[in-house]
Amino acid sequence: MRRLSTLGALALLAACGNADAAPEAGEVALATPDQDLPTLLVYKTATCGCCSGWVEHMRQAGFTVDARDLPNNTELMRVKVDAGVPGAMATCHTALVDGYVIEGHVPAEQVKRLLAERPQVAGIAVPGMPTGSPGMEGPSPQPYRVHSFDRQGGSAVFAEVDPR
Repeated sequence: MRRLSTLGALALLAACGNADAAPEAGEVALATPDQDLPTLLVYKTATCGCCSGWVEHMRQAGFTVDARDLPNNTELMRVKVDAGVPGAMATCHTALVDGYVIEGHVPAEQVKRLLAERPQVAGIAVPGMPTGSPGMEGPSPQPYRVHSFDRQGGSAVFAEVDPR
């Protein structure tokens, strides 16, 4: 069994565990789900406000999202290990979609690109929680990278994103 032994990942999970609750119903106008897009299965904790923000971003982009709240960070880490998320890329939520893993605050357009191009990777991730990424909106957004990763531990830059 693979181990995800990154203190940084645990710190990220703990940091978002005290975030504000998801927006009230009706605050965000949702797009109609796109029938051509597969359903995202998202694992997160109930107290992660930035995770809920990312889920809403994906819904607004036309995805149907099945968001599952896990009881604690230990269970969430188990999902990450089972999905093959590299320790350096682990963040606060993990999504599974059409055979791929989506880790962290990946923009919907990059998930759509992944699904359209179907590269030979295990998934894509946005390591850390960069300001300006979906669900992490705030003052002074910064450019960040979306990385792809494979099951052998390799990674590459999948996209450069500048939210400014």
